[in-house]
Amino acid sequence: MRTLTLRGGARVAVVAAEWHDAFGVVVRGRVQLELRDGAPGPVLGRDAGFWLRGTGVRALRNPGLRTAKVRVVAAGSGPSHGGRSPVHLFRRMEERRDSSPS
Repeated sequence: MRTLTLRGGARVAVVAAEWHDAFGVVVRGRVQLELRDGAPGPVLGRDAGFWLRGTGVRALRNPGLRTAKVRVVAAGSGPSHGGRSPVHLFRRMEERRDSSPS
């Protein structure tokens, strides 16, 4: 699992090989998907999850002024996840975070 940090106005290209079987969740701010033809796509807010495989998205962009963060879970990389989906793993991680003492 990794976290992608996008400062206000920042843009990062989506490299298909790096996003193969990866699931992203916006954990802070907003992220706009940039389509293959350069047209602006939907803007995703906090807690929005998305797959990029086969969508034609060529970049992620932060349309706001504040830093945005996307947590990325790759289904095929890292330690075995026991057949559970990346969505399940992310929800478990969030449940642990929410239940930990502040």
